[in-house]
Amino acid sequence: MITSEDIKSYIEAALLCELVRIEGDDGHHFNATIVSAEFRGQSTVQQHQLVYRALGDKMKQEIHALSIKTLTPEQWLGKNF
Repeated sequence: MITSEDIKSYIEAALLCELVRIEGDDGHHFNATIVSAEFRGQSTVQQHQLVYRALGDKMKQEIHALSIKTLTPEQWLGKNF
């Protein structure tokens, strides 16, 4: 069963991130907040595609649902989460 820490490490291995926060430990449903400079100049769809690419086949097999919030560092600093 995949864990929040597993998902975090997969994302961090593929993207340069200032923050990766994964919540949810039922083994199937997770919420992710990811802050990365790599998201600058990209649409939300493109940002999410980067995350999906980082997770690869795990999105098809191990992760049933993943809600993703992607932010640039500037967006993150301007908001309180």
